[in-house]
Amino acid sequence: MARSLNRVQLIGNLTRDPELRYTPQGTAVCSFSIATNRNWTTDTGEKKEEVEFHRIVAWNKLAELCSQFLVKGRKVYVEGRLATRSWNAQDGTQKQTTEIVISDMILLDSKRPENAEANGEQATEHAGSPIDEPSEEKHEKKLSKAKSASGGKEPEEEKEEEEIVPDDIPF
Repeated sequence: MARSLNRVQLIGNLTRDPELRYTPQGTAVCSFSIATNRNWTTDTGEKKEEVEFHRIVAWNKLAELCSQFLVKGRKVYVEGRLATRSWNAQDGTQKQTTEIVISDMILLDSKRPENAEANGEQATEHAGSPIDEPSEEKHEKKLSKAKSASGGKEPEEEKEEEEIVPDDIPF
């Protein structure tokens, strides 16, 4: 029995922000483009670079995730299949395109949108993990929780705050 395989794996950078749309039946579809680079040296020692642009399409829940997390410039891994479709343009000409319909997407960087803080979003050190609140505020929260748990009395281990001197650290 003969087998066939239609599989594409790409690592590249988004060339534009994703565009999320919904079909009349309510199915989410997200489209975006990524660029992949190829570098080589010719026989004469000249360095060359070639860029390929790929049209990517995601469906359903993956489409919503792509529109939520991807922005122009992010490095991403996508996996899917090649799909070619054709249609008649408004001027009557036959048009055709080949795109990659993805089934998997992995973010490869922790870059955040540059305008995230301008939109009032909380700043983060790493994608998805909020920056720790100041330790003084944490200490006060712990202390108030401990007081309420012990009937308003300050627990013994919270009374003294031990100071850590850099010389005490073994490395």
